[in-house]
Amino acid sequence: MALKLINHFDSSFTLSSEAKATLFELLQGETFLQQVAEQVQSSAVVFTELLFQPVPYSAATPKGMPAEFEQFHKADGYVIINVPPNFMFKAKISKPSRLCAIYRHVG
Repeated sequence: MALKLINHFDSSFTLSSEAKATLFELLQGETFLQQVAEQVQSSAVVFTELLFQPVPYSAATPKGMPAEFEQFHKADGYVIINVPPNFMFKAKISKPSRLCAIYRHVG
């Protein structure tokens, strides 16, 4: 089986205001924030309101994310998570099928 190389992948997306509001509410829920903080061994985290669609790995995107978000990949104080599929379903988001959210450690 041959690998298909992708030279350009359009990672742009637009969420309706209703879907965005629902998703942000879920991503900022107190219980979910506690779960994220626990997983990354932090006292607390806050949602930065930054979302991106994962992209195929390539020479231009070696981290699997749009280049403008790579600064958060290894940055101290930030964590990138996959948005849970049930959050995507509750927010009625089907395109894109996957999103990542960026959180910042506090405290």
